[in-house]
Amino acid sequence: IWATPVMAADISFQSGMTQQMFQDFSKYAASVLVYRAVEPAAPLGLTGIDPGIEVTATSLDNGKDYWKKAFQNQEAPSYVYAPKLHIQKGLPFDIDVGLAYSEVPNTNIQYFGGELKYAFYKGGLLSPAIAVRGSYSQLFGVDQLDFKSYGLELTASKGFGVGIKIIPYASIGENWFESSPKNLPLGINLGNENFLMIRYAAGAQLQLTIFSITAEADYVQVPSYTLRGGITW
Repeated sequence: IWATPVMAADISFQSGMTQQMFQDFSKYAASVLVYRAVEPAAPLGLTGIDPGIEVTATSLDNGKDYWKKAFQNQEAPSYVYAPKLHIQKGLPFDIDVGLAYSEVPNTNIQYFGGELKYAFYKGGLLSPAIAVRGSYSQLFGVDQLDFKSYGLELTASKGFGVGIKIIPYASIGENWFESSPKNLPLGINLGNENFLMIRYAAGAQLQLTIFSITAEADYVQVPSYTLRGGITW
């Protein structure tokens, strides 16, 4: 999930990392690793499928000491970039499922997430579609950290146009995070951090026949910005 230049090395907690530093680090990690659907509320339909490629840029306060203590005393960038493969599929009864995966080059950091969305109101001529979504995400490949998130959010969207269509949307939800250090070097004692955070998001999808471009801004601990290109049918 993290990109160069910080991630020429793996996450590796260094001597001097305190519990408060680990807590702060975990909350910033939550902004990167939280599941992002990056889609409107309306269901895809039984035959609908939406594969895409996206990248999320997350703002970092890179002057903090805990970044150096987490990444072998290296400087952090002002933004972290997370490229992802992402696919959503429509199911019966206005239910969609989705999966996302990221593997960062030159690191052992991998990310996997999934969602289940139910559009309980598909919207009308003047009214928005409204959906509820449950999600899960997990960090893989990092020897010294287990990190998981569980989310529940509400999304509303309303499309405009025929042929070329724009669909603004907004969402709000709660996410529960579990950040667990493991395999720590001698002399470093850190405990688990479990915390709840609210995520706010707003975006818009531009549909051009079967092609779509989606831009989204969201806020957890810090702002993040996502751009996605996909094929929707």
